[in-house]
Amino acid sequence: MPTPEARAKRSRALVEQLKRSDIFRDYAKAFRETTGLPFNLRAIEAFDLPHHGDPKENPFCALMAGTNQSCAACLSLQRKVEQQAGMEPKTLKCFAGLCDSAVPVRVGENLVAFLQTGQVLLHRPNTREFKKLTRELINLGVTTDLKRLEEAYFQTRVLERKQYEAMLRLLTVFSQHLSVLSNQLMVTAAPVESPMVSRAKLFITEHQNEEVSLKQVAAAVNTSAFYFCKMFKQATGLTFTDYLARTRIEKVKNLLLNPHKRISEVAYETGFQSLSQFNRVFRRVTGQSPTVWRAKLPKAG
Repeated sequence: MPTPEARAKRSRALVEQLKRSDIFRDYAKAFRETTGLPFNLRAIEAFDLPHHGDPKENPFCALMAGTNQSCAACLSLQRKVEQQAGMEPKTLKCFAGLCDSAVPVRVGENLVAFLQTGQVLLHRPNTREFKKLTRELINLGVTTDLKRLEEAYFQTRVLERKQYEAMLRLLTVFSQHLSVLSNQLMVTAAPVESPMVSRAKLFITEHQNEEVSLKQVAAAVNTSAFYFCKMFKQATGLTFTDYLARTRIEKVKNLLLNPHKRISEVAYETGFQSLSQFNRVFRRVTGQSPTVWRAKLPKAG
């Protein structure tokens, strides 16, 4: 099992790849322009403020980020949001009453990143609240221009709760798209690799519809099963079994686009030996059953 450090490193690399994708760039631009809110894809175990420098960063939060005490409080909130958003979207309020939210991006059972937005109020700010906030900031030892801070605070975007929850549902849908893209990147990722690993991948692709074993692949590339297993995991970050499963599931997804194909047909056509095995692997890789996945596909016409 990968260490927390290895998972965090892998998450950072994956996030960088996802951020370079056209689908992410288009969605980020559309989300910011439509909602007026900041938007970020954040790696797990990232220790920075997710919206600092964002084109839609809240002016009040931008000022707060410049002071050590309030910055520490914001980082603490981010940590709490991430800890509680491992399985489902989570929204928490900061000491100033602003909401910040994280939506998990998962590949099967693995948490790989967070989509985040926030820095928004769900009620109109008032002078009484700001005076209370001012006292808290003074107690924290924050020294800043209170007049500028007050102006920035009252510029905070205000949304109705239902409106904000609808935005989070949009992020949840987008997280599912990123989950699919993440899985594809994990399967097709090809760092400089040995000819042995390249030949093994080709053999797996050509025989994925059959009952192929680790020993067969190792033999096909003229090495021992033990050495092959070690080198393949080192090169791809996946075990042979997991790589084979993800390769098959990518083909399954393409076949499921055909509404006339039964799920059982697709299962056997892609090399699975039983429906129970197919359902188990599909759920592990995608996080949902094949029936649910197909039901979410856009309907033709």
